[in-house]
Amino acid sequence: MTNKSKIKSTKIKQDSSLIAYQGIRRMLYAKELVPGQKFNYTELVDKLKLSPTPIIQALKWMELEGFVVHEPNRGYAMTPFSLDELEELYELRELIEPSLIPSTIERIDKNGLVLLKQALDAHLAAEKEYFLRERLFKNKEFHLTLANLSGKKTQIRVLNNIFDMLFLKYGGDYLPTSSVSSTDQAHQEIYDAIAVRSQERAMIVLKNHITNVKIQVLTSVKKVLAEREKPIF
Repeated sequence: MTNKSKIKSTKIKQDSSLIAYQGIRRMLYAKELVPGQKFNYTELVDKLKLSPTPIIQALKWMELEGFVVHEPNRGYAMTPFSLDELEELYELRELIEPSLIPSTIERIDKNGLVLLKQALDAHLAAEKEYFLRERLFKNKEFHLTLANLSGKKTQIRVLNNIFDMLFLKYGGDYLPTSSVSSTDQAHQEIYDAIAVRSQERAMIVLKNHITNVKIQVLTSVKKVLAEREKPIF
């Protein structure tokens, strides 16, 4: 095989692995795969119409990201639901997001402010829609737009991974609808503080916002778990 053929073959394998990876993520989003579920990779081969090699490569990626566990001779499973993990993910957001505000305010220009305003408006518009997931994704986009404006690439990458875990593994379904108006207000206040370059105000509002969401989510999850543990008679 020539070097050119080898390069082409490698690219095809990488493309197939990426297709497999994206396909498994879609299954997570659609809840075709859920926390704790056991499965054989051959099931994904049939589902995604791909050969075993890219499927296994994609599962290795997702294992590194914390979505999948592999037990030799026992197959694969989605990592189980963990209240501790969920709490830690929000604690990481509490640490990372406010710490990016000084860099965001230092770097932001007129174009950056326009991008943030567009993300804010998109979220406020989505909040008026019925579909919860649309609102959650626009919420995520507002927070990631704010973070991206800081230019802190490593922390932004970590934050993207945190949101991936929250949305793909836990689905965001535990966020009470009563939090909609308070989220609207918090996002507007964060934008207003950034617009006038009030670092302290922006950091305080953002930190309190994430903490309040964490409390609401954990309270909601604990209620759901308690209901599941109740005897059926």
